[in-house]
Amino acid sequence: MTQFATFHDLAGKSVFITGGGAGIGASLTDGFMAAGASVSFVQRSDATGFCDEMEAKHGTRPHFMKCDITDVDLLKACMDEGAAKFGPITVLVNNAANDTRHDTLGYSVEDWDWNHAVNLRPHFFTAQHAVPGMRAAGGGAIINFSSASYGMGNAGYPAYVASKAAILGLTRAHAREFGPDKIRVNALVPGWVLTERQMELWATEDGLREHLAGQCLKEHLVPQDIVDATLFLASNASRMMTAQAMVVDGGVVFTG
Repeated sequence: MTQFATFHDLAGKSVFITGGGAGIGASLTDGFMAAGASVSFVQRSDATGFCDEMEAKHGTRPHFMKCDITDVDLLKACMDEGAAKFGPITVLVNNAANDTRHDTLGYSVEDWDWNHAVNLRPHFFTAQHAVPGMRAAGGGAIINFSSASYGMGNAGYPAYVASKAAILGLTRAHAREFGPDKIRVNALVPGWVLTERQMELWATEDGLREHLAGQCLKEHLVPQDIVDATLFLASNASRMMTAQAMVVDGGVVFTG
């Protein structure tokens, strides 16, 4: 992995990532490990092979726990296990999400509840569970992944878009609540990052061309673009940043 910036204060940090074994999450695990952090992560699918790769690459092994993040009790237990292995979690990255396409008219109450149990609810309960340890450690950083889809007003997955908008409100509320404890809470807002999942399921030649036309920077996003931004938000390089939404989308959504 090529790093454009290094954040030396992340060395030795105990980092917990949801969905840290595939897609953008796997790149995040790789990036934090390259910075010298100790990473524990949950993933619904088996990530043993990925952990083998990381151990061969970095000389240390991330701690993988299989978990469906809709099971909040299990998710909290995994956070405890990660903290027991690497020390109190001082960097929490709420990355896991599911952007499966759906429409409004065919969506049930059960569909809606499941969507938010994946895309919004974990952000609240992981923070709830991590904050006591962060307080005891003298501070911490929480990075909540949102999505530029809400700013674009995208159709095709309304429950997902609603959850990603709600994450910004939650981020600001938690930043205010936990700021006195030196806990920073920021949202990262990625644009369309061309992971393997995106390329396999939804990227078409016309769709890619149309999306790129809407970007100021005429180059598609790759996971590394998100890794560097996340490391910045986790690092003391951003020590006075909190309650913010940091957009990394090539210039599609404009803020301010």
